[in-house]
Amino acid sequence: MAITIFTPGGPLRKTWPVDGVGTDPRYGAGPQDDLWAGPPDVPADLRYAAYARERLAAMPPPADAEAFGLAYNLLQLAYLLVNDLETRIHRPRGWTLPGFRLMFKLWLLGPTRPARLAEISAMSRSAVTNAVNTLERDGLVERRPLPEDGRAVVVALTAEGETAVRAAFAEQTRREREWFAPLDAAERERLTGLLARILESRPPGAL
Repeated sequence: MAITIFTPGGPLRKTWPVDGVGTDPRYGAGPQDDLWAGPPDVPADLRYAAYARERLAAMPPPADAEAFGLAYNLLQLAYLLVNDLETRIHRPRGWTLPGFRLMFKLWLLGPTRPARLAEISAMSRSAVTNAVNTLERDGLVERRPLPEDGRAVVVALTAEGETAVRAAFAEQTRREREWFAPLDAAERERLTGLLARILESRPPGAL
């Protein structure tokens, strides 16, 4: 079967004998091992995505190879990026990436109500509360009462939290640049705009 792999240089057709059933016990029944052992310059996850897209393209609706390809690549990139940033930058500090994102927002916005943090972070209020509790315990944020409403509070960075988020931000920015280095400035700007358009037009009921 010929499979189209989308590479930085454009679509690339590669042919592997993937119509049989593999016998490697690590993978169980499935395409022949040649698919997984394919050319070393193409990661296994991209070989799988190309194979799945070709299979879906041959199926009747509701199969949608185009939607699958876009969603798969977005989800795979998001998973790899989050895992990389957490492993390299945030876990060594005892944080999660969501915890860092909350501190980053507080650094830019200043003291903010928890409900607003949940709204702009695509997190539930309970998840924000749990994250704030952890950061507060570690001395990175604090809750402050609102003078005009004694029942309401805002969350703010402590001095220690601001120092910590500045250092983590600098390290994360360097790593993000490495991830996006294959794109030139115009491509990065276009991709940012396309993703923003999808976010702006999210389906009803999405966060």
